[in-house]
Amino acid sequence: MSDSLSTYAAAATGDDAAELDALVRTVSGFVQTSLRPHEEAVDRADDVDPGLMRDLRRSAADLGIYGYNMPEEIGGPGLSRIAISAIDEATGHTSMPLAEACGHLPGSLLFADAAQRDWFVGPLMRGERTVAYALTEPDAGSDLNALRTRARRTDGGWLLSGAKTFISHAETADHTIVLAVTDRDAPLKGRLTTFIVPRGAQGFTIERRFRKLGWHGYHISALSFDDCFVPDDHVLGTPGAGFGVMMATINNDRLFVSCRCVGMAQRLIDLAVPHARDRTTFGRRLADHQAIAFMLADCDVEIDAARLLCAKAARLSDQKHPDARIAASRAKLYCTEMVGRVADRVLQIFGGAGFMADLPVERIYRDARGFRIGEGTSEMQRLQIARSLIDRM
Repeated sequence: MSDSLSTYAAAATGDDAAELDALVRTVSGFVQTSLRPHEEAVDRADDVDPGLMRDLRRSAADLGIYGYNMPEEIGGPGLSRIAISAIDEATGHTSMPLAEACGHLPGSLLFADAAQRDWFVGPLMRGERTVAYALTEPDAGSDLNALRTRARRTDGGWLLSGAKTFISHAETADHTIVLAVTDRDAPLKGRLTTFIVPRGAQGFTIERRFRKLGWHGYHISALSFDDCFVPDDHVLGTPGAGFGVMMATINNDRLFVSCRCVGMAQRLIDLAVPHARDRTTFGRRLADHQAIAFMLADCDVEIDAARLLCAKAARLSDQKHPDARIAASRAKLYCTEMVGRVADRVLQIFGGAGFMADLPVERIYRDARGFRIGEGTSEMQRLQIARSLIDRM
């Protein structure tokens, strides 16, 4: 069993170590043989062929991977959070757009009613359709009190108006889950509602696709809604319960992002160690130069510390511990900043070769930066951690 698997296995309470090992090996094999070969082409084109992604999703579904983070009640495998985290890390060994083929789905799907689980969740679980999640607005990111997208009642449903920005996959998704204000006078926890908006709905427009520093092929768009009609049976959860639906997705995704960053960092060190061992400068192995050796050591320690934070957060989540949310914030803060430091060191170890697009090092260096922003900025994580600390003292 690898060091990463042993970390998660040690934190597990009910998972069989052999079963976990087999599952992660399946995902790792899929990443290695089916996803990585497309990385360079996707990065250069800043696009993924939709037909390729459909085929990859079907392959993942055939392997029993797709929707791996979902519970049995909606057709998932019902894995523990520990097992999910081990798989999340394995998906970090490939690029963002291609990792989507593994099917880590939003936690908000748990709020779907019986009918929605048939027409909405079922096709998602089978990899036949895709979904986007629209929370961020031009003037509101982490500040939910500043949300301006609104939905007002009308006969048989709701009229949705407003704008969303920096939304992943909305351009190609079959449905977009949209968070909107439905009662501006209510407290925050009763003010918001989530809606399932189908692609092509009248009044729903993809305004633009953003060009980005990294994550090439992983499309991020700006959206607008102009009296977009959403029928009552497309409310996800109940009216006014959107805050809880949204938090189920965000808490899930913070730990997901953390584990992905550990996987990215592990891939970097897996590239750096053989290079430092085999390359010779000034008559000595690169690894024998103290400056390089110290960089490798720092990478190793930080990756291990990050993985332990993820394992602890996953264990607390499995236990439904009240500190699980803050543990996920700690992991998100540390892991997303850690991968940037590791990427910088590894690029330096490779020198000019690391700066070139012939190796994945420079792509991972670019990709790493975005994780300190999405799913709650580093500053927001620090603020939440500090508030929790002060409240406990």
